[in-house]
Amino acid sequence: MMSNEGYRDRILTCRDCGQDFTFSSGEQEFYASKGLTNTPSRCPSCRAARRGAQTNSSSRAPRGESYETTCANCGRPTSVPFIPREDRPVYCSDCFQAQRASRPRRDESRSYSGSSYGGGSYSGGRAGRDRRDSGRDRRDTNRW
Repeated sequence: MMSNEGYRDRILTCRDCGQDFTFSSGEQEFYASKGLTNTPSRCPSCRAARRGAQTNSSSRAPRGESYETTCANCGRPTSVPFIPREDRPVYCSDCFQAQRASRPRRDESRSYSGSSYGGGSYSGGRAGRDRRDSGRDRRDTNRW
């Protein structure tokens, strides 16, 4: 249980609306327990309004450029937020979700169980990329 010894309620003025609000001893103790050294400069209602405006502003922000292309699966026109490349398929949102659902998850596609991992024939992860470095002496690299 918290004790509010050493703290007294303080009356502060909100920097946004100019109204007085109480910074209670319990709030002061909470601020201190979290390591916060500054007193609040906004009343609770202005803080809540500001917090709501920040979360809503991200949804109203402009999206930036989009590029028109054709879906590689169904052939419908679609727009994407990146420049499409000729060597990579681009899908509309419906086909992308269908492709995504049909693919195995990364965690499921690699199995570390079984004898092949312990036997040295495991080729997933960095092992395949590090073959070109196999001649290098790794004892002198202090990674861990």
